[in-house]
Amino acid sequence: MARSKILASTMAAALCLVLAGCSGSGSSDADRRNLDRFTAEEIYKRGEFELENSRKPEDAVFYFSEVERLYPYSEWAKRALIMQAYSNHRAQNYEEARGAAQRFIDTYPGDEDAAYAQYLLALSYYDQIDEVGRDQGLTFQALQSLRSVIEQYPDSEYARSAILKFDLAFDHLAAKEMEIGRYYLKRGHYAASINRFRVVVEEFQTTTQTPEALLRLVEAYLALGLTDEAQTAGAILGYNFQSSPFYQDAYRQLRGRGLEPEARGDNWLTNVYRQMIQGRWL
Repeated sequence: MARSKILASTMAAALCLVLAGCSGSGSSDADRRNLDRFTAEEIYKRGEFELENSRKPEDAVFYFSEVERLYPYSEWAKRALIMQAYSNHRAQNYEEARGAAQRFIDTYPGDEDAAYAQYLLALSYYDQIDEVGRDQGLTFQALQSLRSVIEQYPDSEYARSAILKFDLAFDHLAAKEMEIGRYYLKRGHYAASINRFRVVVEEFQTTTQTPEALLRLVEAYLALGLTDEAQTAGAILGYNFQSSPFYQDAYRQLRGRGLEPEARGDNWLTNVYRQMIQGRWL
């Protein structure tokens, strides 16, 4: 009994040294020498302590990195690697988070935490998606990574969240097309605006941007005097979004020209209309 108490006291003292003796910024050689004396579990728990109590998540990254350095290929190193990805993400060090997550996936592809690593990798792109006016390269990368979560780990707890974020990122790309299209439309560059709105209708038809894209197509085609296309865009809008204020606006504009929202002529919009009626659209 006395021996077990002494052992417990010794372990507690060691942990206290880790907690009290290593500073959060601790990347110095002295700190590294100090950490050499402790077990992987003790260093890992120090990382957890920093993550829970420090205002700087990167403080935890140091300790999780040290577990991987001092005890490579151990069970604790595996745990520490996924925690590096998480801690870097919390610190908004997204490139470092991606690097750690990818190393985990490459090293432990069959591990139960591989799905979480893939999800963290996707989040590191998704959480960097900026306002609509910026370059959307990160949005494309987020979509690809989120798709990987959905396709590779469909039964994981992260798949549902990935689907929701995929839809939001997809909508974000459509909003970018709409922004550019509206810019051209306001300046009378109708052909250029139509190209952008067409992308939304054909490639982003499941997003919330589609009703407005159809309205803007009505406006642009009316401005060009292409009434068949304008009427067909109005018909698609009415068929799918009759209660939308965008349809009411389109209807007023068409009726103001003595036109009805109906499929007319033979153009890309009538093809969309036929596909929609046959149930292969929206």
